[in-house]
Amino acid sequence: MPRAPIPEARPDPLRGDARLNLSATLASVTVALILSLAKLWAFAMTASLSVAAALADSGLDLMMSLAGLAAVMYAARPADDDHTFGHSSVEDLAALGQSLFILVAAGVIGVAAVRRLWLPDTAPVAAAEAGIAVMVLSIVLTLALVLWQGRVARATGSRVVAADRLHYLGDLAPNVGAIVALVAAQQFGLHQIDAVIALAAAAMLAVGALRIGTGAWNALMDRAADPDTVDGIATLARDWPGVDGFHDLQTRQAGSRIFVNLHVELDGDLPLREAHDIGAGLRAAIRTKYPRCEVIIHKDVAGRGSAG
Repeated sequence: MPRAPIPEARPDPLRGDARLNLSATLASVTVALILSLAKLWAFAMTASLSVAAALADSGLDLMMSLAGLAAVMYAARPADDDHTFGHSSVEDLAALGQSLFILVAAGVIGVAAVRRLWLPDTAPVAAAEAGIAVMVLSIVLTLALVLWQGRVARATGSRVVAADRLHYLGDLAPNVGAIVALVAAQQFGLHQIDAVIALAAAAMLAVGALRIGTGAWNALMDRAADPDTVDGIATLARDWPGVDGFHDLQTRQAGSRIFVNLHVELDGDLPLREAHDIGAGLRAAIRTKYPRCEVIIHKDVAGRGSAG
């Protein structure tokens, strides 16, 4: 029987991923801090609810970015005696916390917007030029940030960076809406548009929070990897030289990592070294195709396990 090929070991991608994730979260914290201070000044100048919605969102961005930074730093720690599978699940925990904060902010902004719609004696928007300038700054910085976060998320698969990017993308619409509201209030005296746009921004925040929270919850509940990944691993196992069959292919996600358990069926008369080489080759092939997989392969005697 020909020996199973063993692909050459590649450098562990997780170290490089950690550096990229750290750069993305540090950029997020910096942008959120700058925008929070700028929007606080703009709200003080304009008394605009749509600017208040953008300010609340940036304040939450700052809190969540700090939490994301802490999560990324913690997730990058190597496995230890208490966490033998590593610390990557903290990314999902941080993402779930982010979604809860966003939901609370959406509720507060929505209530304030409804009150302004029903109370005609609320203070009108003022100093629209200052608010518009800050919103333009916000859009430019946010666009630059999401472009970098998108590149990092695609490279590393980090759930925290992806979640951070998602709600920053969601920030763009409220910021544009705030500019529209300020122009409408300044040029046409349509102050109620401010509350309408704030209400729409609150709805967008709530939808995004539910999406982030659902993904994080599924990961914390050990949901399987996506079907394409599972099918790809099954195909590798089915076609690997020396493997007569496989069964009990199980996967779960934790942060950006996928943990794989697989039983392969081998000829019971094979020498131990050859059986080891078959399993090692298959494990290396899976990790080559899916670099963020942690793979455990169990070797069973063919005919004594369930066919895969």
